This record gives sequence, C-alpha cells and structure tokens, in this order.
Amino acid sequence: MTEKHLPLFKKTAVCIALSSALTTPSLVLAEEQTQISLAGIERIEVSASRRTSTIQEAPMNISALDADVMKNQNISAAEDVARWVPGLTIADQGGREGASIIVRGLNTNTSDRIADGGTVATYVGEIPMTVDLRLTDVKRVEVLIGPQGTLYGSGTLGGAVRYLLNKPELDFAEASISGDIFSVSQSEDLGGEAGLIFNTPLIEDELAVRVNVNHYDTPGFVDYRFAVCKPGESLPDPDWSDAAAVDANICGQNDVNDEQITTSRVALRWQPNDWFDGTLSYFYQTQHNGGNSIVQYNAMAAENPLGEYIGKYDSAYRVVEPNDKTDELLSLEMELDLGFAELVSATGVSEYEQEGQRDQTDLLFGSIWSGYADFPAFTAYTKDTGSEQSFTQELRLVSQLDSPWSWIVGFYYNKLEASSDDREYTPGLTEYWFDNDYQNIEYDLEYIALNEQELEESALFGEVSYQFTDNWQVTVGARVYQYKVDSLSGNWAPFWNGEINSVTDIELQASSAKDDGQLLKFNTSYQFTSDVMAYVTLSEGYRIGGSNGITPCAEDGSIQVCALPDEMNYEPDLTTNYELGLKSSWFNNRLHVNASLFNVDWDDAQIQTATQNGQELITANVGTANSKGLELAIRGVLTESITSYATYGYAKAELTSDVPYLFGTFDDLGSEVQDYYNGAAGDRLPGAPQHQFSMGLDYQTEILDDKLLNVYYGITAQSDVMTKVGLKADGESLPGYALSNISAKISGDLWSATLYVDNLFDEYAFTSTRRDKSWAGMGEYVNKDLPEIERVYGHFITKPRTIGIRFNYLFEL
Repeated sequence: MTEKHLPLFKKTAVCIALSSALTTPSLVLAEEQTQISLAGIERIEVSASRRTSTIQEAPMNISALDADVMKNQNISAAEDVARWVPGLTIADQGGREGASIIVRGLNTNTSDRIADGGTVATYVGEIPMTVDLRLTDVKRVEVLIGPQGTLYGSGTLGGAVRYLLNKPELDFAEASISGDIFSVSQSEDLGGEAGLIFNTPLIEDELAVRVNVNHYDTPGFVDYRFAVCKPGESLPDPDWSDAAAVDANICGQNDVNDEQITTSRVALRWQPNDWFDGTLSYFYQTQHNGGNSIVQYNAMAAENPLGEYIGKYDSAYRVVEPNDKTDELLSLEMELDLGFAELVSATGVSEYEQEGQRDQTDLLFGSIWSGYADFPAFTAYTKDTGSEQSFTQELRLVSQLDSPWSWIVGFYYNKLEASSDDREYTPGLTEYWFDNDYQNIEYDLEYIALNEQELEESALFGEVSYQFTDNWQVTVGARVYQYKVDSLSGNWAPFWNGEINSVTDIELQASSAKDDGQLLKFNTSYQFTSDVMAYVTLSEGYRIGGSNGITPCAEDGSIQVCALPDEMNYEPDLTTNYELGLKSSWFNNRLHVNASLFNVDWDDAQIQTATQNGQELITANVGTANSKGLELAIRGVLTESITSYATYGYAKAELTSDVPYLFGTFDDLGSEVQDYYNGAAGDRLPGAPQHQFSMGLDYQTEILDDKLLNVYYGITAQSDVMTKVGLKADGESLPGYALSNISAKISGDLWSATLYVDNLFDEYAFTSTRRDKSWAGMGEYVNKDLPEIERVYGHFITKPRTIGIRFNYLFEL
C-alpha cells in the first residue's frame, strides 16, 4: 500500500494511549514506531513476511504480543502466549516437560508422547531453534498461523513462532532493573525474579553492546508424598494404614516441581555506514526442574489401596524426577543494502544438553514383564542424557526497487548432530536375583540405549509478487529441499542378554533416510478501501522424515527392545492450506476486526507411537487428516479510558482415512476390541480444543497529578481436549476451563510497580496426561491384570493462583 492510501486519524488522547500503552494480541505488532504527528497515530510495522509492512497491510495471518502486553498480562513462557493467539495451543505441562506447539488442531500425538519435532517451527531471531525460552528482553513474539514452507522451511506444517529479541541501541545508553516477588497457592515458599538490562554505545551511532541477565525461581506446588526413602531397600507399597510402616519406607518431599531458570545474553551491534548493519549475539539459558507437575488424584484403580490417600496436588511416583537443561546460541545476523536489494545473512551455532531422571517402575513390570513386581522393594528409574549441536546458515535477497515487481530469493542449510544415552536402573535387583554374583558395566543397570543421529538439510526458496494495481497484488512462491538422516543405535539388557563390561561392547546398527521435494505458495490480496483488505492464500508446509534410531529385532527374539521392519523409518508429511482472510478498521480506527477461514489437508501425518517390543518411543505415519475452521480477532476503543480486545478460534481437526492398528494389534481378542484400537475417518485429533476464546480490558487514568494507573483484566478459555485420536485406546476427554488474570500498574516517567493475580479464581484443571487408564488397570479391554500397585497414569495440572508484585526502573545514562 502506498502512502497516499493510508487513512488519516485524529490525534486524541485515546489514540495516543492506545498506541503507546496497549498493544493487542493477534492484531498489533511493533517493529518500529514512528512519532505521533498531527496527521494521525504511529504506524505499527511487521516483518514476518521478510518485508516491512503494517499488520493491517500484511496479507497473511499473523498474531503477536509485544513487550508491553507480555508485562501487563504476566506472559513469560510460550504456553502463556498461546492463550492469547487464536488457533495456537500449548498444553501447560510445567517446566519439566516440553509440550508440543499445535496450530489449528494439527496433532496426532497422545498426551504422553511428545514429538521431538512438532508441527510448528520456532525461531530465535532469524535462527531456527527449539528452546523453552524465558521471555526476557523480548521485543515481540510473532506467531505465523498456517503452513509457512516457502519462507520458513521444515517443521512449519502448522505455522511458525518467532522470538524477536531487542537489538543494541546505537544512539543512547540506558539500564533497567526489574524485580518480582510472588506467592503460589499450595506452595510453602515464595518465588522471585530479578533482571538487569544494560545498553550502551561504544562508538556513538556506530557500535553498541546490550547485556541482559535474568534469574527466575518459582516454588513447586506438587508433593511427591510417596517417594521411597532408599530405592531397592524401602518398600514402595507398605501397609498404608500402618503409620510406622509408612514412616520406615516412605520419605515424601513437598513442592517438588520447582523451577529455576537463568537467562543471559550479550549482543554487539555494528553499523559503520548506511548500508551495513550486523549483530553478533550469544545467548545462554540454564534450567533446573525438581520434578513433574503430574498428579494421580482420581487416577488409580479402586483396588489400589494408595488411592484413598492421594490429594489433589499429590504425585504417587516412587522417585523424584528432576531435570537439567542448557541451551546456547551464537548467532550473527547481517543486513547489507545493495541498492536494488537487501542481502540478509543469518548464521547460527546452537547447543543443547539435558540430563534427567524418571520413575520407570510401572513401565517395566506393566509393559515389559510383570515378574519384576515379585521383588517386594522393586523400584526402577531411568537416567537419561542427551545433546544436540546445530549449524544453520541462511542467505536471502529481498528486492528494493520501485517497481510493480518484487521478489525474495534465498538459500538455507542446516546440519544437526544429536546423541542420547538412556540407562535404566533397578536398585537391589542384582542382589535379589543373582546374590551379587554378577559383573556388569554398572551395578543394578537393567537396560542401556545409545543413539547417534546426523541430519543434513538444504533448500532453495523464493517468492515473486506483482502489483497489478494500487489495490491488487499477487504472490507466488516455491521451496525446493532435500535432506538426509543417518542414525546409529544400539541397546543392551544385561539381565536378559548377559553381562557387559563397556558401552563399546554394544554393537551399533546403522540406518538412514533421505528425501527431496518442493513446496508451492499462492497469495493474492485486494484493498477494497483504505481500511478493508481481503486475501486468499494457498500454502504448503512439510516436516522431514527420518530414522527412529532403534535397534532392529533379531530373528531369534534375543533383543528385548527393538524395532520391526516397519518401525525402523518414517516418511515426511505435508500440509496444504486454503485460507480466506479479512483485515479491517472501522469508526476512524476505533475498531479493528481481523478474521480468517481455513481448510488444511494433512498427508502422511506423523504420530508418536511405541515399538511392539519394549514400548520404545518411535514416529510412524498414519494416513490423512484435515482441519477446518475460523479465527477472529477484535480490538476496540470503548471509551476514552477503556480499550478492549477479544479473540476466538475454532478448529475441527479429524482423520480423513482409516488407520488400522493405530494403537496396537489385538486381533486375538476379537474384532470389537481391534476396532477400539484402530483409527477411523472422522476421529477427532487429540491435544487441542475445538474452541478457544480470550478477552481483555484495559482501564487507564491519571492519578496523583502525573502518574498513570492501568488496570488490566484478561480471561482465556478453551473447550475440552481429547488425549488420544477419537478417544480410542483408553483416551479421555479433559474438560475445558477458563483462567482469569488481573493487575494494576502505577507508572511514572522512569518506573512502574504492578500488583497482579494470575489464575484469579484458583482454577484446578487437567491440561494433559501421562499414559492412560489402562496403565492403572482400568483399561476398556486390555491391561486389566496389571499389578494393583500401578501408579504411572496421571494428569498434568494448571498452576494454582499466584499473587505477586513486580517493579521496573529505567536508568538514563
């Protein structure tokens, strides 16, 4: 849109307050803000299309939150963002587990099987990176709804999420400090957060540095009341009515799911002239979680005597489940103005490491062999470690000529190396079975699995647009890609396969997968008036296939955990999106209404499942699916003091083809039983609600002569969520729920103080599950004969009411 088509707005106190104090989710993005003039209010710009344009001009479905809104609504993590973006779902599973990001219901994974690569790609700046990012010193979070395969590449089946961090400012120095202290209902301790941001030019208008350090510490609210004192010695299931027996064997711990996150970043920006701008950044985040946010309340069979002692915030696991994660990213982003085009180079080197522990007791005697339970003190746990190293390079040219034609062309390359070492321990079992007459790499080591994987992916991509008239444009795009995955894997079960002296004695089996293909995009938009624009988009997205990295099964059945031939590899999957959208402003910019209708076809959908032998997590393909629905975002000025915004999303996502044996093979139990474990066309997809709603109100007024008071209220709601495709295989429907937040902020020229309450009404709700009812002996058809001491099945829950006070102070240096 040219400058002459921009509407003129009156300069009012409402407009000024609206533009500077309130940025609306799904409707407002701030890339650069120009000064307010007599002709109207600031123009708010976006860059998700790789070009600069305003949100109302961009012919695509973009949602976003800027720094002000994230502070006002206490948004600090990805799952908080999702509640304010129509069509986006991230189940709150606490900090211990990584939840899948789901757009428009495009998900096949059950609650307890989280894919390493979901249907939505995440970016830190220009670099693709999967990270549970603490949102500090973030300028904006952009969410691109719908497949984004041409410009953003692999993993964007449903969309892409971009975390845009603040760059160093070249022309002024400043520092800010922030603090937060809060109390969580059900927690015995207080939580807190402290942050420092420092920005200063080293050479004025040419070289600057920006430093950000932030530490977040939140107490837990889930109690591991039934953890054993000494695994392998203590009885995990004493006589629960005998207080002395319980005290002798059980050493419970309170508030175990605590979390500490330290985030730091140093960025150096150099702009020596008007044609070069480069930023070198180093990002580091370390995260510790004491345990899971899973409870077994109302999740045990009637025969389990422990059930009557479980409270609403109690975990029944026998051992705690801590986890430590570290993420690092070194990136270099450069922009070069070549006159006819802008050349952008984005280079990133990232590393990820994690080490954790899981209660593995029920998996072993519930899925591998029930005989384990004959050992009265049987308790098992897994030590899992993993690491990833990734190198990414993208180069793109973006045209800048004053012409009806415009184009983008680029090259993308990524190399990822990953490894994992998972070990299961059964304390006391060596002595119980072998009287200590057993030599092994580690004492009480029951199972070890090793995996190494290398992925190499490259692509050429581009888009060409033509402006037929001032009001009508057409864009076509394409991406040509290829990838190869090589994997080495091996495992050993010493108690079954014999003694082992070293990990080098484990024979690693090689497997590989590769593919190539192309994606297309078509978009056209028409500007009916300066305030009303409609667009039509046809876009494709893809996700790479690969190798599951599981040792193949031997013909003699000697390998306990292994993959059958059809479990070794999985194919890439593809989405095709058809979308009709509307961007509009009404009543002299006092009302914004943006809407979209969509229909997404999904071919060769990938699903997380498990091997028939050993229940090892793998990926498989399940046929076709579809999602259709609408997304709506509204922002309005009610009075000169009150602004409001609301969003609504509806997605009907379901299988469109039958999927035999989706959850296993049970032909020997009859056709009725087998149908219960097959997927069928029309089965609803799991993990996301069909309906989402959010609404916010902001009241603003002056107090104490020159201070500003803002009172914010927000409510986010969702309908029920299925935990498995079509509620098959003992899936369940988790009821919908609503969360309310309220805050009051007083701000001066350089400071602000905010009193806030999250989850105002202390809503208690299940967000997802671990395993299903069959693991508690409550299955519809199978697994009813599990030991009554089973307690792995449980639910993730919402965080209880949190009350806190936060302050910010800005130093002008």
